[in-house]
Amino acid sequence: MNITEIMKYLPHRYPMLLVDRIVEVVPNERCVGLKNVTINEAFFQGHYPGSPIMPGVLIIEAIAQAGAVILLTDPQYEGLVPVIGAISEAKFRRPVVPGDQMRTEVELLWIKNSVGKIKGTATVEGEVAASMELTFKLSRMKSA
Repeated sequence: MNITEIMKYLPHRYPMLLVDRIVEVVPNERCVGLKNVTINEAFFQGHYPGSPIMPGVLIIEAIAQAGAVILLTDPQYEGLVPVIGAISEAKFRRPVVPGDQMRTEVELLWIKNSVGKIKGTATVEGEVAASMELTFKLSRMKSA
């Protein structure tokens, strides 16, 4: 799935769209996404000058966005968006820096009614950068 197709499912836009490509998706099961991290990212201006590191919360957000694709590719969830309710087991193991390609692998653990949980990992060149579990609630999007 290229960026144009991703934008059909995710409501995020620049600078908050943190998935560049989906290389695998099994609706209601799992998803694998890619984020090409470049020095042109707005957050690198202040995090940190001279030693740019992708903020951990944005790595978590990239995992969450790939996780959203698991649900939003299923027509039964059209018009809904998963909103973060809780993050647990978050661990950061290596920095993500300009030039890295971050791979996010996400699995849907469960969903009941409008609440569910995913488990995700972000890696760079096979090395774990971050991992976490996230509880979400599906909410109806308000039109702008």
